[in-house]
Amino acid sequence: MVSRMNVPVLIMALLGLCQLSPRPALAHAFLERASPSAGSMVKSSPSTATITFTVPIESRFSVIEVHDAKGNRMDSGSAQTTGSKSISVDLPTLPPGTYTVTWQALSVDTHRTQGRFEFTVRP
Repeated sequence: MVSRMNVPVLIMALLGLCQLSPRPALAHAFLERASPSAGSMVKSSPSTATITFTVPIESRFSVIEVHDAKGNRMDSGSAQTTGSKSISVDLPTLPPGTYTVTWQALSVDTHRTQGRFEFTVRP
């Protein structure tokens, strides 16, 4: 039997145990790195655009697209998974100009994120 004086001690002990219990990791797929790099100026047209995320993604539900300055889609339209955290898309030879990469990712724990960045192909 617990005495009345020990109730606060028991409550504090239970609260402390709750802090030690494992919790599910809640992760979002944020952009970790890209090739070509965000904001970069490249000397020649890249053959692919690849993005790597901070956590594994569901490739079937993740998208990467590359558009020119007029909004025309420039990539092959068929993204490939390159590891559990990366997705890439083939590119034709891009003329000099600025290109926008847009992406949407679904992490394996079902969190959806999206973003965009630009790179420039020098003349």
